[in-house]
Amino acid sequence: MSSEIEIGRGKRGRRAFSFDDIAVVPSRRTRDPEEVSVGWQIDAYHFDLPILAAPMDSVVSPATAVALGQAGGVGVLDLEGLWTRYDDPTPLLAEIATLAPARATARMQEIYAAPIRPELIRARLQEIRDAGVVVAGALSPQRTQEHWRTVVDAGVDLFVIRGTTVSAEHVSGRAEPLNLKRFIYELDVPVIVGGASTYTAALHLMRTGAAGVLVGFGGGAAHTTRVSLGIHAPMATAVADVAAARRDYLDESGGRYVHVIADGGVGRSGDLVKAVACGADAVMLGAALARATDAPGRGFHWGSEAHHPQLPRGERVEVGTVGTLEQILFGPGHTADGTLNLVGALRRAMATTGYSDLKEFQRIEVVVSPYQPR
Repeated sequence: MSSEIEIGRGKRGRRAFSFDDIAVVPSRRTRDPEEVSVGWQIDAYHFDLPILAAPMDSVVSPATAVALGQAGGVGVLDLEGLWTRYDDPTPLLAEIATLAPARATARMQEIYAAPIRPELIRARLQEIRDAGVVVAGALSPQRTQEHWRTVVDAGVDLFVIRGTTVSAEHVSGRAEPLNLKRFIYELDVPVIVGGASTYTAALHLMRTGAAGVLVGFGGGAAHTTRVSLGIHAPMATAVADVAAARRDYLDESGGRYVHVIADGGVGRSGDLVKAVACGADAVMLGAALARATDAPGRGFHWGSEAHHPQLPRGERVEVGTVGTLEQILFGPGHTADGTLNLVGALRRAMATTGYSDLKEFQRIEVVVSPYQPR
């Protein structure tokens, strides 16, 4: 049965679903939450939590990357952010949190105009490495050619190439684009790339040799991509489509498994549950972790799109604070809105529906909700 809808006589569109549109269904079995495993592994690295912190200055500093790593997740540092432009960005982070909304974008463009300093890239990654956790850093596709050698020489464990969208076939008449397949082949570290939001785009990224694919386009809390560019990918459909590409690439490649990481639209614990149910191996969280009292953003959240020098496609948003990073991850919760104890909620959902690990939970029955959630 076709899911296409006629928009007009000359255009049809496929019906797509967000996480709010779907729900998971209990099975015939239940389990104890304590007996559920939420761990996952990418390349040689095993993690107790299927959570990566998004490379955004409001979410990840070297200190928070260490804290999340010690908790069992991965903190991905933005290697084009304030921590690699300034010796001490703390005063600037405090200033951004106090800016009037009408002034925020322009002032952030000024702050982020400072050059990226390779010696700071090395210093920040070394700070994380000295703590004994997995070291992960992110560059945009545009900056990868310029800084990748510095990043790899600094000893990064996971290299993330993250943009609003990343393709395996960028066409440019001005300069030689990044050849992802050649680049990944020549590196000695696993590479996670994205975002991608369609089956075809994800399949091409998997063929480059990427260890993981980030799924999402313009769906985060700080994005205005839908308003500014008219582009948006409802996340439940996007994750399911990319999971299908993973399945087909597994057959095509003779058994090579590429991890699917939902990146965007995962603001609360129920979204995390549904992302895994749709096929994600892990999630990359922005706003959900920016709500921590110890997050660098001080209750505000923004990404690189918010300070783009020519066409901002995001904004600084106030997300408030709900608790410490530990409380957001493990509780105890004192609200019922899905902002605290994300890991406990995932365990509870898996136990209530009878699944013992994440790979099993990806096979759970999902329904389209016949109601609008609160």
